[in-house]
Amino acid sequence: MTAPADSGLAGRGVVVTGAGRGIGEALAAAFAAAGARVVVNDLDADAAKAVADRIGGTAAPGDAASAEGVADLLGAARAALGAVDVYCANAGIAPIGGADAGPEVWARAWDVNVMAHVRAAEQLLPDWLERGEGRFLATVSAAGLLTMLGSAPYAVSKHGALAFAEWLSATYRHRGIRVHALCPQGVRTDMLKVTGAAGDVLLRPTAIEPGEVAAATLRAIAEERFLVLPHPEVADYAAARATTPDRWLAGMNHLQQAIENSPGGTA
Repeated sequence: MTAPADSGLAGRGVVVTGAGRGIGEALAAAFAAAGARVVVNDLDADAAKAVADRIGGTAAPGDAASAEGVADLLGAARAALGAVDVYCANAGIAPIGGADAGPEVWARAWDVNVMAHVRAAEQLLPDWLERGEGRFLATVSAAGLLTMLGSAPYAVSKHGALAFAEWLSATYRHRGIRVHALCPQGVRTDMLKVTGAAGDVLLRPTAIEPGEVAAATLRAIAEERFLVLPHPEVADYAAARATTPDRWLAGMNHLQQAIENSPGGTA
């Protein structure tokens, strides 16, 4: 994969969480191809090591959601890199279910998809603000701009992830902190395989490869754009949601009905 010539990533220290496969693996490979020094994090230690070995990075397996896990990851990253210049909060989960998903499912989605970002920023900001620079990439998903039928915990927590990324940018942009919100729709990863009927109707028809997501991310970094939209049509959907919400909700409800009437759907 070829990075934009002006990406400014050569020699930079980068951490990518959830990088053992899927979007995270593609991001790690893209950053390495751009000349960055990459720390590969994943709960799956073997997967993290395999990716790190392939791209010439450093494996730092472990939990990137808990306060202790984030501290351990950043300690290992700083030992390997000297300083963390770019942090990619990419690890995420997409549990299936609605309002009745249960408190443990809701809590875990919030912990991994939102609080992992908050905890990382809490520990990164003191150094970044002192240096006057730092870059935070949040893998949000189009669900954070729109919604995700079939998974209320995912939709709600991804809205939270987007809100936190927006807050970071609005609060610290003038102090050298750059923030990006990565919002793809369907991507051909293991996560897509378990989305069931909702994935069949909403995501698979326009799904793209993880490498395409990574390429769009590097372009957005080079152009200093907050929103990273590997599926450009998401901008139009978000505009419709903001300007004609009742019409947009009616359209989403029609899609919900299509899911319920599809093979494998449940009414």
